[in-house]
Amino acid sequence: MGPIELLHMSVFSQSFSPCGKFLAAGNNYGEIALFRSSLEIPEINAMAINPADNSLAVGGGDNNVHIMDLENGAFKSVLQGHTDYIHCLSMRERASEVLSGGEDGAVRIWDTRTSQCVHCVEVYKYETCARPQYGKWISCLTTDSDWMLCGGGPSLSLWHLRSMSPTSIFPLAGCQRQATFYQDMILTVGEGQCVSHCLMGGEVKAQIPCTPHSINTLAINTNSAEHRVLTVGGSSDHIDVFTNLSYRAFSLRF
Repeated sequence: MGPIELLHMSVFSQSFSPCGKFLAAGNNYGEIALFRSSLEIPEINAMAINPADNSLAVGGGDNNVHIMDLENGAFKSVLQGHTDYIHCLSMRERASEVLSGGEDGAVRIWDTRTSQCVHCVEVYKYETCARPQYGKWISCLTTDSDWMLCGGGPSLSLWHLRSMSPTSIFPLAGCQRQATFYQDMILTVGEGQCVSHCLMGGEVKAQIPCTPHSINTLAINTNSAEHRVLTVGGSSDHIDVFTNLSYRAFSLRF
């Protein structure tokens, strides 16, 4: 890859392996590093591993969620229903569900056993979440038991999945592209050169500087006590590594 391509590279998604020894990262050129496979899906925007059946969910520019069997590298199913391309994915392991968010403004909840959509939430239609100036697209999605975080065009919001209603709205500027639950906090990234630390009630506790001017993805390696780090990637060929959530320790490069 030449210097022009590297200049315009963006890292859109990351996922740690169940053993905690490998990091898969996808970029805007359709590449996945580990650098041993390149999937024939336009613009790989999101990936999520399901340890229960050793599968990888991949969301991309064809509006579908593709499920890969990691044992043999073959795709075993396609989840169809979004009307525009996929931005984000999240596994809800206890319920055997995968959640997807897309440019169409919908969060879809899929039963991985039947490959059927069981719920569809159009976040931009909720007055407390809507930000028409940014659009309706969902770029940020994660789950923890009965809770869901989502945002993008709409404000980042915390939802209770049983009632399907928002409980907290976070006052963050710009569009958030990825968020995660971590201990008693929420970590989120998006437009802007920082990782935001938020409290569950909706308050922003801290914002930590990063290398990329705009950030697309973060991941926490919770599968290995020895390598427990936070990684952040965006509009750069650098992936920032945090051994402490309060500062960047060093950077990896594609």
